[in-house]
Amino acid sequence: MSPVLNAVPVSILTGFLGAGKTSLLNRLLKDPDLTDTAVIINEFGDVSLDHLLVEASSDGIIELSDGCLCCTVRGELVDTLADLMDRMQTDKIKPLKRVVIETTGLADPAPVLQSVMGNPVIAQSYRLDGVVTVVDAVNGLSTLANHEEALKQVAMADRLVISKVSLATPDAVISLKARLRELNPRAPMMDGDLPEAAKAKLFHCGLYDPATKIADVGRWLQDEVAGEHDPAHVHDGHHHHAHCDHDHHDHGHHRHDENRHGTDIRSFSIVHDRPIDPMALEMFVDLLRSAHGEKLLRMKAIVAMSDNPDRPLILHGVQAVFHPPQRLAAWPDPSDRRTRMVLITKDLPEAFVRDLFDAFTGKPRIDRPDRQALEDNPLAVPGLRM
Repeated sequence: MSPVLNAVPVSILTGFLGAGKTSLLNRLLKDPDLTDTAVIINEFGDVSLDHLLVEASSDGIIELSDGCLCCTVRGELVDTLADLMDRMQTDKIKPLKRVVIETTGLADPAPVLQSVMGNPVIAQSYRLDGVVTVVDAVNGLSTLANHEEALKQVAMADRLVISKVSLATPDAVISLKARLRELNPRAPMMDGDLPEAAKAKLFHCGLYDPATKIADVGRWLQDEVAGEHDPAHVHDGHHHHAHCDHDHHDHGHHRHDENRHGTDIRSFSIVHDRPIDPMALEMFVDLLRSAHGEKLLRMKAIVAMSDNPDRPLILHGVQAVFHPPQRLAAWPDPSDRRTRMVLITKDLPEAFVRDLFDAFTGKPRIDRPDRQALEDNPLAVPGLRM
């Protein structure tokens, strides 16, 4: 079995301030399905309070130091995950079935995902299972209109949980769901008052189903929804963090003009029917992440490779950081051996990505574009456009 299936799954629980992440986590931890789960809680402020609100009967809750996960605490997150794995391997704690990282409400999820995927040691022992984002039904629309972090939390989610539904008007809930669907056309939406059956499945949004230990690519990519909704269109803005005093960020929040809706965050799929040359795939991914990594919020893919079409390749990236590629032992569904990619981008046109992919897979008029020419000027290559 591929290492990606054996690694401990890591779930990211995120959502803006006051969305109800801790309340949801309290309920979930009572579910037998989350037995043997370690919970890493990040918070900031001079007084730590959130860890007192999470109910647990063991020492599985790990509180990180002050500071948002996207800033100073990233190194500690890696250290914490490494320490957990060391304690499991030395029998100091029993094997974990899952790790849940609850981020601060002001966190951009991307650096958290990068910490799990980008560190070689961590990537050997853990795999990113998915991102669960909690959205407040009462304040969700205004939060999305005013905070770039909230937009990214929604756009990068594998599951969307709408909290406080009973406190919102029906019209407000309908409008919020429509906005969430614009931002993320693939992620299933769930009511915060989860039924028992839904609790067990909330965090199982990754590459395989723990109950069967097999890959479920359709659920992972959520490609059954692709094409049913328009790609996300949200207003332009910059990444900010309020209340977080670090020199490497601009931390003043910018209030967006409601009339400045553009096309900066988009979600789309690429499907390819033929096996892909490994070198062509490597060049496509390398150019995309090296030249446009800051615009690639997330990429998930299962790829048919020409050197071994019977064993598909799994790709999972966040901005310029990619999890080490993994080969599955076989296609999850032998009847569907197509390459499927799901991309979430910011300020990166869908047409450009598609044309770039086509250039490396043989669809355009050119057979093999010169890599340096592409890096220097993508517009100079036939079939590529911005």
